[in-house]
Amino acid sequence: MVNHLIHESSPYLLQHKTNPVDWYPWGVEALELAHRLDKPIFLSIGYAACHWCHVMAHESFEDPDTAALMNENFINIKVDREERPDLDGIYMNFVVSIIGQGGWPLSVFLTSEGKPFYGGTYFPPVRRQNLPAFRDVLESITRLWHTDRSAVLSSSENLTRSLQSHPTAHLGGEQLHPGLLEQAVRTIAQTYDWQDGGWGGTPKFPQPMLLEFLLRQGARGDHGSLDRVAHTLHAMAQGGMYDVLGGAFARYSVDSTWLTPHFEKMLYDNAQLALVYLHAYQLIGAPEFREVCEATLDFVLHEMSHPSGGFYSSLDADSEGEEGKYYLWTPDEIRSALPDPQEAELFITTYGASDMGNFEGHPGRNIFHRTLTDEQLAHHFNLAVSSISARLDKSRTRLLQVRASRVRPALDDKVLVSWNALMLVAFAEAGRALERSDFTQAAIQNATFILEKMLPDGRLMRSCREGIAKHAAYLEDYAAFALALLTLYQTDPNPKWFRGAVNLTAEMLSHFSDPSGGFFDTRDDHETLLYRPKELQDNATPSGNSLAAMLLLQLATYEGRSDLHTLAEGLLSSNLDLMLRYPSAFAYWLCAADFAVGPVNEVAILGDLADPGTVALIRTLWRNYQPRLILATSPFPPPPGSPALLSDRPQLNSKPTAYVCKGFVCQKPVNTPGEMLGQLSL
Repeated sequence: MVNHLIHESSPYLLQHKTNPVDWYPWGVEALELAHRLDKPIFLSIGYAACHWCHVMAHESFEDPDTAALMNENFINIKVDREERPDLDGIYMNFVVSIIGQGGWPLSVFLTSEGKPFYGGTYFPPVRRQNLPAFRDVLESITRLWHTDRSAVLSSSENLTRSLQSHPTAHLGGEQLHPGLLEQAVRTIAQTYDWQDGGWGGTPKFPQPMLLEFLLRQGARGDHGSLDRVAHTLHAMAQGGMYDVLGGAFARYSVDSTWLTPHFEKMLYDNAQLALVYLHAYQLIGAPEFREVCEATLDFVLHEMSHPSGGFYSSLDADSEGEEGKYYLWTPDEIRSALPDPQEAELFITTYGASDMGNFEGHPGRNIFHRTLTDEQLAHHFNLAVSSISARLDKSRTRLLQVRASRVRPALDDKVLVSWNALMLVAFAEAGRALERSDFTQAAIQNATFILEKMLPDGRLMRSCREGIAKHAAYLEDYAAFALALLTLYQTDPNPKWFRGAVNLTAEMLSHFSDPSGGFFDTRDDHETLLYRPKELQDNATPSGNSLAAMLLLQLATYEGRSDLHTLAEGLLSSNLDLMLRYPSAFAYWLCAADFAVGPVNEVAILGDLADPGTVALIRTLWRNYQPRLILATSPFPPPPGSPALLSDRPQLNSKPTAYVCKGFVCQKPVNTPGEMLGQLSL
């Protein structure tokens, strides 16, 4: 038996296609059916890698009796939050407003007009930990619908009006200046965890955007910010959240010490973390940071890449019905995989494996986490310090081979534009900074994939799976992909990347602008929802509006467009109070503010791209972390479609030439990397 999800492409929806629940996808059919049959709607929102979504599905949606109750009394709708962030955002705001917190699975009851009147997150099959049993909730809602409909509808109308008046930032505000960045740093420093690294208690999230902002301040000379970043990145790399065998990070740590991960691996987390580790390596020089960056990107190449260039969304937390089973080891399993007793004991000691185990509820099972330094291990095992790294690398390779024979976590193989754009940036920057041509090629293939597969009829789509692009793209997709194309242009100076960014920005300005300031999350011709969402806060990924602010600033620099710069500064100024009061929730906004404060280095390089002189100029620029650098490179003369930054720039001495401008002042053209660096440091 299958339900109405059978024709969907989302892996999350397809996970539920054989539930006895008669699920519908969100759409006119389901909404009209609810109206015609005079039934309320049960809306369930989740995603493929969500552990508690799986739990509720197994406990309730696969249960015939619960399904019968749902089918008799409700029209049941399933939504993949990753495909439809607009619906997820609207109904998440509702649930947070009535119970004070949100999460997934998101469970909401609606009228046939889509107006919510009750909701929550996970409901267990029996009453547990102050949570009502799901069947009790269903029965109570059914009873209210038939016996006190007027109260339900009145509550729904009141709650809907409250949502529709959701507050946004005030226009106007203080002008940007360096002191405001310093103020944000002081607020961030007040809650830093110097014992374990990072911010917050349990669960603890890596917060890459906050780390990125601090790195930007470190580049300005703030050593305290650098110390916090280095401390956090080291703690995360040593902890269980980082997969020491396969590379890449789990979603978050369920404890404050980074030991126990929530094992799902998300594309967007690893894109942002790979970039932070790359920038920290460039600025601080710790080899460990480069290793983590490369291992994370190598993981994405091997495990989360479509043959044509797209990047997949996530790996599940569960395998064989158990959270984390794929990643856990007993000491005996390690000894079996590493027959040399000394090598086995060295690895067991290095990564804290014990017969007792360290994963709660799974006796004897261990999460790998680094417990001793190379020097401590050398002393303990009477080995040369210089031999430790190679020995551990060999053991990790062998254990990874053994792990590959296990049942793998499920892969969500849909391609999402905004998440792909974040990863595209990581590959493009790492490719040029680390001189990894395979990383650069991955970025080029990814941009090509999106432009060829996800722009049917010139209109950007949100999601693609098995060659089918679906769902109109959102603000975050347009802004993130345009930014990614600008980044790729700096790595691979093909004007088509730049023109792609220009075109996407024009679409964004035409179809997403809010006359009162900023941008809506949905296009002006998007389906009518409860209200037109406009998210300002950065969450696990940057908000569409903060991405738009950064995009406008960068494009204004390339094209010399003061109108775009003024628009971006207005966005930043109107949200400044929120940034300063809640920096961890507006961290990408702070990164954009850092760019706006400047100084921004504008560099134009003209010369044959194969000329060693041109190559030397470019490589010199990318050797260091320069977050406020805009580079345009071209043969001479620049081809059509090149940035205005390259216009009217003759070559000096008929050789590869660099032009450096800063603060509306341009220096004399130069031919050598040394001269160029001297001008950049002025």
